[in-house]
Formats: sequence, structure tokens, C-alpha cells
Amino acid sequence: MAVLVYADNSNGKIPKSSREAVYYASKVAGTIQQEAIAVVIGETDQETLENLGNYGVGKVINIKNDLLKDFDSQTYTKVVGDLVDSTGADLLIFPHGYVSKSIGPGLSARFKAGMIVAAVEYPKTDGGGFIVKRPVYSGKAFADFSITSQKKIISVQSNTFSPELTLNKAQVEILSVELPDAIKGTKVLEINKATDKVPLTEASVVVSGGRGLKSGDNWKMIEQMADLLGGATACSKPVADAGWRPHSEHVGQTGIKVKPNLYFAIGISGAIQHLAGVNGSKLIVAVNIDSEAPIFKAADYGIVGDAFKVVPTLIEAIKNL
Repeated sequence: MAVLVYADNSNGKIPKSSREAVYYASKVAGTIQQEAIAVVIGETDQETLENLGNYGVGKVINIKNDLLKDFDSQTYTKVVGDLVDSTGADLLIFPHGYVSKSIGPGLSARFKAGMIVAAVEYPKTDGGGFIVKRPVYSGKAFADFSITSQKKIISVQSNTFSPELTLNKAQVEILSVELPDAIKGTKVLEINKATDKVPLTEASVVVSGGRGLKSGDNWKMIEQMADLLGGATACSKPVADAGWRPHSEHVGQTGIKVKPNLYFAIGISGAIQHLAGVNGSKLIVAVNIDSEAPIFKAADYGIVGDAFKVVPTLIEAIKNL
């Protein structure tokens, strides 16, 4: 028996959210006295795979096939499902994100497995089942859910668990699989990257702007501040709808949900739809000229003032640090 954890492969690199999921899986495996095995699909260098052992797994299975170069939910569901069968895994863990949302439900149906998404705590054992905590009501509360099925699937909320690294190296097994050409349900025609900088969902610092910036032309100071902090830029929905910034930067209930260590809300009023996408941030700093803006109720620190005066001052302070 084993605990199987899926690690995303982003152009040969393992993202932070996946490394956190690998660590989570290794801790759970230790609790239930099972082996933790990571699965990585696609081309990745040997050192990157071995280094997943730093996060607690003893073995990494690297699945290769030319048909797996581009993500396809139908193909990936079959490949991961077949690995669940061959390893005898009763617990499958994902980083919470696009892949878990795409193939998790299919695997849940295939194995009649209970699935909990966006877990924020390690599971508690309850007889043969698990009790898992996750956020509900757009992050306004938490609820405990019980998984009683034999096979279980959990996706792990990013920026929730802080790995304790070791110097261990994982044993790497290369697995070449045979797949019929007809299995792919989709074909990737073109890939356009929104940015070459740190992905928004991976960023530990996010600098976000709203309508208070008045125009997309005023985003240079937001970008400069994010660059200095090694973070990513984001925006509110009205900003994306106005075309000031790309929709790939829209954070909120209907956009991307982020959970950085530090979130700057600059010129954002703080509507409930926006807060639903950012209230998992460990620290929120708000800058707004309106002292009655709702964002201040959610912020840990607030500055009442003109963003065009406050942000340049913050930038100079960051440079001095």
C-alpha cells in the first residue's frame, strides 16, 4: 500500500505548490505507516526528481510518453488512475489547482473515492476514514468533512504547509507507458504565456491594484514594487474588465484565488467578491484614499492616503532595505 502524490511538471520544474503537496503526503504517509510515492509526468531532469526526496518521499515515478507532453485531462486521468492500480494506493494527493480540478473528479468516479479539495490541515483518522478541514463560504469559515471510502483523494491548499527539508534523495523510476493516439480528447494548437515572471498562484508576495489607480498607464509603480519584492502583480475585476490589465491577473471570487504571505491591495475598495479570492493571505496591507473602504476591515495594516504618494514612498523604503 502507498500514498501517491501528484507533482505538477512546469517546463521541467516542480512548482512550490506541488512541493508542499509532496511534503503533506509524506507526513500523512508517516502517520498511517505507508510509503509515500510522488508521480511526475513528462520530461524532467534527474536532479529535480531526486530532490523531491528533500520533501519526504522515498520514491518518484516519472511517467513518459510523447502524448503526455501537453496536458490533457482524459489522458492524464487514465495514466494516473492506472498508477493508482499498480501501486495499490488508497490515498491520492494533489496540489489544489487546475490539474486537481480537471482529473480529480474523474478519478473519484473511477475508484468511487471520496474527494476533499483545498485541505488546510492534516487529516485526522477516524476508524478507517479521514476527517479533513477545508474552507467554505468563500473562505469565511472552515468545515470538517469525513471521507469513509476505501480510496480517498485530497487536494492541498497552497501556502498552507511549510515543508521541513531534509538532505534525502528520492529513488527515481522511469516509467514508459503505451498510449493509443486516439486517447487524447484535445489538441494544443498554441501556448501564449501571460508572463515570464513568477506565476500569480505561486507568488509569496502579490501587489494588486484597483480602480483607484485611475488608468492602466499608472501600473508601472505597481510592477516596480512587485519586482523589488520578488512578487507578482494582480488586479481587481473592474480593472480587468476595463482592459487596464489582463484577465490572467484578476483575483477574486470569479478570478484567481491567491494565498500569498503578503498581499498589497492598492486603490482597491474591498468588495466581498474581491476578498473571497484573497482572504487566505497571511498578511494584507491596504492603501486607499477612502478611510471607510471595506478593505480596511480585512487588512492587517492600512494606510489612508493617495496611492500616487504612498506607493512611491513605499518603493523608496523597499530600496533602502
